[in-house]
Amino acid sequence: MNNRKAVVLLSGGLDSATALAVARSQNFRLFAVSFRYGQRHSIELESAKRVADSLDVEKHLVLDIDLRAIGGSALTDNIDVPEMRSASDIGIGIPVTYVPARNTIFLSLALAWAEVLDSSDIFIGVNALDYSGYPDCRPEYIEAFERLANLATKAGVEGRSRLKIHAPLIGMTKAEIIRTGTVLAVDYSLTHSCYNPTREGLACGKCDSCQLRRAGFAEAGIQDPISYAAL
Repeated sequence: MNNRKAVVLLSGGLDSATALAVARSQNFRLFAVSFRYGQRHSIELESAKRVADSLDVEKHLVLDIDLRAIGGSALTDNIDVPEMRSASDIGIGIPVTYVPARNTIFLSLALAWAEVLDSSDIFIGVNALDYSGYPDCRPEYIEAFERLANLATKAGVEGRSRLKIHAPLIGMTKAEIIRTGTVLAVDYSLTHSCYNPTREGLACGKCDSCQLRRAGFAEAGIQDPISYAAL
């Protein structure tokens, strides 16, 4: 039996589901971690569970963190989610949907679990091309966190293992991510990408994340299997 274990950050969205599938294709044993962090809705956590079940995750851990107490983001505070922004507008600056230090917090907790599991591999579905300008989705951030991880852990200091932060999607367009996931049998109907879904759970079709997802499927020439409230 393959004993290589990977901890995979799983939000329930398109990118994290694809990253999970990439780890699976590399024959890792899968340990997924999701976060209930005070985000606007719990739909993405329901999606994360479905995705984890569909891709043979051995254990799916859901951790509670109250980032709403800190606020400062449209995802964790009483700030409106931007709607119907153009592609050029999405690509300028850091939007209000950025959650302060979120990936640093999430990766730190994933790192702690990886140490307990005796795992040297963490996967995260960040992307530096078709994204909304988040500073913690850039290659230099991933490289810096990997250096930190090897300085900050018992395994790294003792030289027993070298921890690797895998960001397999970081140089892909959204269309390339979708094509990759399709080849790896990701069921995108199980995923949820919307920042501001309706009460019925439908993706709004208007937020930056919906806009990027819709454009990615269109460019890939693949039908998006989810429904949108506004189309």
